[in-house]
Amino acid sequence: SGLMRAHCSLSLLGSSDPPTLASRVLIASRNFANDATFEIKKCDLHRLEEGPPVTTVLTREDGLKYYRMMQTVRRMELKADQLYKQKIIRGFCHLCDGQEACCVGLEAGINPTDHLITAYRAHGFTFTRGLSVREILAELTGRKGGCAKGKGGSMHMYAKNFYGGNGIVGAQVPLGAGIALACKYNGKDEVCLTLYGDGAANQGQIFEAYNMAALWKLPCIFICENNRYGMGTSVERAAASTDYYKRGDFIPGLRVDGMDILCVREATRFAAAYCRSGKGPILMELQTYRYHGHSMSDPGVSYRTREEIQEVRSKSDPIMLLKDRMVNSNLASVEELKEIDVEVRKEIEDAAQFATADPEPPLEELGYHIYSSDPPFEVRGANQWIKFKSVS
Repeated sequence: SGLMRAHCSLSLLGSSDPPTLASRVLIASRNFANDATFEIKKCDLHRLEEGPPVTTVLTREDGLKYYRMMQTVRRMELKADQLYKQKIIRGFCHLCDGQEACCVGLEAGINPTDHLITAYRAHGFTFTRGLSVREILAELTGRKGGCAKGKGGSMHMYAKNFYGGNGIVGAQVPLGAGIALACKYNGKDEVCLTLYGDGAANQGQIFEAYNMAALWKLPCIFICENNRYGMGTSVERAAASTDYYKRGDFIPGLRVDGMDILCVREATRFAAAYCRSGKGPILMELQTYRYHGHSMSDPGVSYRTREEIQEVRSKSDPIMLLKDRMVNSNLASVEELKEIDVEVRKEIEDAAQFATADPEPPLEELGYHIYSSDPPFEVRGANQWIKFKSVS
């Protein structure tokens, strides 16, 4: 194979045509390792004898997939930022750039048949749960081709086994416990990932949900995405205890490096296996960071310094960490990852074109889709003389 490789590269060098991407990858892929073993940070544990492993194997194929997904989420969020500033996206819009290892890592640790519900910083999860960038951006711009037909916007997107985006702080947590109850009731070997932020972590309804989940041994993974600020309030100013992974009290917990996709993946696999074994709920705290402000109306620099944001970007950016690992372990080349970046940018540009050209839903469809499978009926408008037809 060494001779073959040399021959290939020589014949390519000798030809006048520039090598195609396929031929470049063909030559390159012969030198790459199929997998590599990495050491990952040990999780802090609460009420657990042992936690997730401290080493993990990453295959080249998985590495490239995770890289593409994280880069897609990052570029999609930056595009949403741009469209918002051009006033093409209106209303609420919460971006998750910086937190890509959370949504991609969680998805890597569960099955497509498992369930996930989150708060309103939901674009990344909507993508990792299987919707296209096109449907997500078109939903943000309120167009017919959006995943909720233009009626949901940033905070209300849904996919198979993904229960949204939820706009009320903490309200998705009891819903997640309910989804876990359905998993148990139906006797399915499925779990529900129930996400909330550090800002919602002091909500009373969360503790009510903990209690019921523990009593009924529900297969629920409660996940606190701790990005250090609830709106403009730092965790230290908002919570008497910032050990969010211990706050389930009687529920075991683990604190995970949420900037390392491999840490998140292994912790999720561990937590899912724990739930599937019938031991009841478990808590995960993902320590992460958002680069943008809380929402588009928050510049994000009045309660934290630009230097702080820059330091996180330069030392623990999730995409950079994965890229460095892959390149240093000969799982991929810098050129190959750059090719992926180019493809992702093109995909995002095409999706943005669609999201700005697609028509808005007509007014007569305002009352549609209230129920999923009901005969048509009339809905009252803003006053009793205005009537809208509702079709499932």
